[in-house]
Amino acid sequence: MIHIIITSYNEPKSTLRAVETFLKQKIKEQFKIIVMDPFPEVETFLKKNIKDSRMEFILDPGEGKPYAMNMLFEMLYSENKKDILVFTDGDVYVSDNTLQEIVNAFKDEKVGCITGRPVATNPRNNKYGYWAKLSYDGIDKVRKKLSNKKQFLQTSGYLFAIRNGLVKETLEDVPEDCVIPYFVWKKGYKIKYLPNAEVYIQYPNNFPDWVNQRVRTIKAHENLNKIVPDMPRTKSLVNEIKEGLLFSLTHPRNPKESFWLIQLYLARLYIYYRSFKEARNKTFDPGWREEEVQSAKPLD
Repeated sequence: MIHIIITSYNEPKSTLRAVETFLKQKIKEQFKIIVMDPFPEVETFLKKNIKDSRMEFILDPGEGKPYAMNMLFEMLYSENKKDILVFTDGDVYVSDNTLQEIVNAFKDEKVGCITGRPVATNPRNNKYGYWAKLSYDGIDKVRKKLSNKKQFLQTSGYLFAIRNGLVKETLEDVPEDCVIPYFVWKKGYKIKYLPNAEVYIQYPNNFPDWVNQRVRTIKAHENLNKIVPDMPRTKSLVNEIKEGLLFSLTHPRNPKESFWLIQLYLARLYIYYRSFKEARNKTFDPGWREEEVQSAKPLD
């Protein structure tokens, strides 16, 4: 059985698209979709528009995403390692081949976790669309390298999956897409990157939203040093410079994109400065979705 877990936060139209994208996929294996959202009206909207018994709705108690994830682990945990748990969000949607790619990857019994490829839906012909394209192309490059070398890699919270029976809970105050794969890795399983399993994301299209999203992400990852100090870091300022500087310099296609690249360098230095400053007083907030950026919501 494949359980597809979609965590959302009052994004009924986007979540509907996320669910429908999975329901139309054709695989031999049985699967069920579980949507978890703290808003009852989302349940009403989904059940009005979807008449398929493969979808189930669970009301999120609103205690933060780690709490919701642990509720689901308690419900779905099984020692059957042929069962697969797929994690994604209500504000994204996946390519039509995603489930088949996941099924194929887990045919290798040494694979315990997979991650898909984030792809921005923003056009490249504006600054924030270009920033999205460059960022996700860089992530794609690094994950391919680590996956091919069979090294540890942090997954994308937009789309990742694990074998059941390997993880019973996640931790608070750290991103689940980092710590859950690490738990799998420590048990001797491989983490595999699936570049053909694409997950489509609306990237922020203005500076305040971009800063808000990036700062939250950086603070969450820096918190790993305190809570899981022995975990290999693949997302950090040092790694960003080491792995991304040369790649980014070869990425622009024209003078306009080169100018946007320079602006991105300055912007990223700013968000790291702000993140480290704020991290002294504030930790990662598991209830971050209440303050999520509006421009990254594609339909709602």
